[in-house]
Amino acid sequence: MLTISRVSKSFAGRTLFEDASLQVNSGDRIGLIGPNGAGKTTLFSLLLKLDEPDEGSISLQRGVRCGYLPQETAASTDGTVMELAAGEDADGRAEAAAKRILAGLAFREQDYFRPVNELSGGWMMRAHLARLLVEQPDLLLLDEPTNHLDLETLGWFQNHLLGYPGAILTISHDREFLNILCRGIVEIRHRKLLRYHGNYDAFVELKKAREEQQLSAYRNQQKEIEHLQDFITRFRAKASKAAQAQDRVKQLARMERIEAPESDEPTVHFKFPQPVRSGQRVMSLEGVRQAYGDHVVYENLHIRVERGQRIVLVGPNGAGKSTLLKILAGDLPLEAGERTPGHNVSIGYFAQHRSDALDLKKTVLAEVQSISRPVPEQAARNILGAFLFRGEDVFKSVSVLSGGEKSRLALVKLLLDPPNLLLLDEPTTHLDMPSIDALIRALAPYEGTIVFVSHDVHFIRALATSVIHVQRGHLTPYAGDYTYYLDKSRASGARAGTIASLGNHQPEAAPVERVASGPGMKEVRAQRRAESEARQAANRERREREKRVAELEAEIATLEARQLELTEKLENPGTYDNPSLAMEVNRQLAGVADALEKANAEWLATAETE
Repeated sequence: MLTISRVSKSFAGRTLFEDASLQVNSGDRIGLIGPNGAGKTTLFSLLLKLDEPDEGSISLQRGVRCGYLPQETAASTDGTVMELAAGEDADGRAEAAAKRILAGLAFREQDYFRPVNELSGGWMMRAHLARLLVEQPDLLLLDEPTNHLDLETLGWFQNHLLGYPGAILTISHDREFLNILCRGIVEIRHRKLLRYHGNYDAFVELKKAREEQQLSAYRNQQKEIEHLQDFITRFRAKASKAAQAQDRVKQLARMERIEAPESDEPTVHFKFPQPVRSGQRVMSLEGVRQAYGDHVVYENLHIRVERGQRIVLVGPNGAGKSTLLKILAGDLPLEAGERTPGHNVSIGYFAQHRSDALDLKKTVLAEVQSISRPVPEQAARNILGAFLFRGEDVFKSVSVLSGGEKSRLALVKLLLDPPNLLLLDEPTTHLDMPSIDALIRALAPYEGTIVFVSHDVHFIRALATSVIHVQRGHLTPYAGDYTYYLDKSRASGARAGTIASLGNHQPEAAPVERVASGPGMKEVRAQRRAESEARQAANRERREREKRVAELEAEIATLEARQLELTEKLENPGTYDNPSLAMEVNRQLAGVADALEKANAEWLATAETE
C-alpha cells in the first residue's frame, strides 16, 4: 500500500532521516512514536507530498486514498457541520453515516447545522475527524487524534477505529490509545524507522531486548576493533608482519560499524520541594451557581476537598470540568453560594493556556530561577530538559516561546515551588511520553492535594485515588481509583438496564398440549411432565431472583440515603466540636460503605444470572 524506501531528509541543518525505510500494508494499525522534534510530523508531510525527501522515494499504490488529520489546526469552512462531515453533495447513506459518527463524537443534533467557522478549535477538529471517518480513506494518517477528545468520546473513537476497514498510521503520546489500537509500533530512532510488532507495551519490552542485543554486539565489535588496531600498531613497521598488518587495515576499512545504543533522555532524579501542610478541609463549595449567559453550568453545587486527596474530574467535554477548576481556584466570581478555602491553603492553578504569570523579558532559565525557593542552575537545567527545554533552549527568551512551550515552562515553575493545592487542567498536553513520565515522578511523592482534569488514561491511572464524574451540572463521586470508577459506572449502567428489563418482563404463554394416543404414550407423558416441572422450577427460580433483586434495590437505596446523611454530618463544621461524635460518624460511614459494596456485588451477581 505504502512504501518508504531509503529516504533521507534534513531540515534547518539537522538530519531527521537517513536511509530510512518502511512498508505499510492494508489493514495495518501502526503507532508512530519518538521524542518531540524527531520528525514525526515531517514524515507525514513527506507522505502527503507536501514536502520532498532529499534522497530516496515514497510510493503509494495506485488508487489508494489517503486521509489526514493534523494535530492542531484544520481548515475552516463556510459550510455546516453536516455538510463538512457528509459532503455537500452527499446522498442519504452518507448523511446517515455522518449522523452516527457525529453522535459518537458527542455532537448534539442541534449542532449538525451550525456553521463550522463558529466552532471552537477542538470541536472544529472533531468535525474534520468525522469527515475522515465518513469518507473511510484507505490509509488514515492521524496526528495526535486524541488531543481534543474527552474520555467518553475517546472510548467511542477507539472502538470505531478497531473496526475501521483501512490502514491506520497514527502519531500519539497516549500509550493507552496505542495499546488498544495498534498492532505495530514504528519508532524514529538513529534517523531510521524501526518497526516493532505488537502494541506499545510490547514495544517497550522488545526495544529493551533489542538495545541489549545491540549493546552486546557493539561491545564485541569494539573489542575486535581494539584487537585489530593493536595488531596494526605493533606490527606495521615489521617487514615480516607488514602484509598481515595491511590486511587488518583493509579489514577495519571494510567493517560496517555498529552504533552504540542511543539511550533515552536521562531520568531526572530531583527531590521536588514539599508544600506547607494545610488543614484537613482544603476547600468547600456550598450552594454555588455558575452560568454563562443563559447556559447554567452549576446550580446549588456542593463539594468538599480534603487534604491529601488526588481527584480526577471526568465527563464529556462541556460538562463543566474546567469551570469547576476555575471556581475552586477563585478565578470566576460566583453568581451565588460560597467558596471557602481551608486553613493555611495555598493554591496553584495550571490552566491549559497559562502564560500570563510568565515574565516575557527573561530567558527560560532565568524565569525558572526567579521562584521564591530557587534551585541550582544544573538542577534547573536537568528539570527543564525533562520537559523538552534542552541544550541552548534554556537561553531562549520567554517572549519567543510557542503556547505549548509557555505552558510547559509554567508547569516546571509550579513543580519547583508548589502550593499545597494543585488544580491542573490537562497538564500533559504538549508533553511527549518521557516528559509525562517525568511529571508523574514529580507528582508521585507530592504531599499536597490535587484536583485535575486529563484525558490521558495512563496519567490518570498513575495519580488519581478518587474520581468525580461531572455531567449536566451534577457531580457523582467515586471513592476509588480510575479502575474502581470504571467498574462501578459499568455496574450502574448494567443495573439500570436489568431493572428496565425486569420491569418489562412478560410471563411466558402456557404451552398448548395435544392429546396423544398409541404406542409410547406413557413415555411421552412422562417426558412432558418432566419438561413441565423443569419449566415450573425455572419460573420459581426466576421469581425468587426477581424478588431478591428488588430487595437488594431497596437495601441499596436505604444504604445510599444513609451514606448521604452521614456524609452531610461530616461536612457540618459543628460535628467536629465533639471529637467523639466525629469519630462515631466516621465509623458508621465506613460500615455503611462496606455494606453498600457487598450489596452492590450481590446485586450484580444476582441480576446477571441467566
